[in-house]
Amino acid sequence: MSNNTFGKSFRLTTFGESHSTCLGGIIEGFPANQKIDYALLESELERRKSSSTYSTPRIEEDKVVFLSGIENNISLGTPITFLIENKNIKKQDYDKLKTLFRPSHADYTYFSKYGINSSSGGGRASARETVCRGVGGSFAKQFLSSYGIEINSEIIHIGQFNYLTQRNQAEEALKEAKEKGDSLGGVIKCTINNVPKGLGEPIFDKLSATLAQAMISIPSAKSFEIGDGLESCKRLGSQDIDHWNQDFTTQTNHSGGLQGGISNGMQVVFSVGFKPIASIGKIRAINPQGEISEIENKGRHDCCQLFRARVVVEAMAALTIADFIKRAK
Repeated sequence: MSNNTFGKSFRLTTFGESHSTCLGGIIEGFPANQKIDYALLESELERRKSSSTYSTPRIEEDKVVFLSGIENNISLGTPITFLIENKNIKKQDYDKLKTLFRPSHADYTYFSKYGINSSSGGGRASARETVCRGVGGSFAKQFLSSYGIEINSEIIHIGQFNYLTQRNQAEEALKEAKEKGDSLGGVIKCTINNVPKGLGEPIFDKLSATLAQAMISIPSAKSFEIGDGLESCKRLGSQDIDHWNQDFTTQTNHSGGLQGGISNGMQVVFSVGFKPIASIGKIRAINPQGEISEIENKGRHDCCQLFRARVVVEAMAALTIADFIKRAK
């Protein structure tokens, strides 16, 4: 399996599966002589843990062990290697699934590509992998803090409901889905403040395109919109233009802080849509012979992943911006 690295100058490589002994990664491009903010690291990983009523009951300690790149809490400028042990593993939950492909999962596509797939959990396709992105994102955020760059996210939709204005209805829908062994998806909005002008490369390496790649790489992510996204596509040009102010800011920000794929100094705004988790109570699986059977899915899964996904969205945004800043030097 190739392509386990994101970034060109500020790089994160990850490894490990959902139920393997450990997961880990290598961070490259983090500057030397920087004091490591372990409090931020722990806070980011805590946000990614199962902290909601609608999150997976699988609780992991997520203690990060650093093997290289740091001495006396100071970065050396060399690759930072880390490991995170998987402790709360229940491979027996997947005994009946070892020879079956679950619907809307990566079981079949991984098997089609490699001739084998992980016998428990989702393997590399599992959201468990994103704990490594949490580590990499925390280092990217530390790097970006010296530039005054801030990244924030919020849930704006859960299922059919606007989570900002219809929270009670959304909570009722979540409660009902959980009771029925079902799931709900939704949308996360992310904003990046104080992004320098001129980040991004023309044509195939636009900042917007790389942000899209970063977000769609997150498990269960299905859509990406920069700025007003689809709503912009429904307007007249006269309604959607971001008119100038004399200081080169714009009166509106329909474009989400980018033109031609390059940052213009305005706030970068985008949203990411996540499908409902496919691991629900009852599923119809298929075996290699094409026989379909209904089984109970015993794995520990989220009813709604959005509460945990926010920090992953921020992590991938931070890694993207950090990489483009490093490449601009």
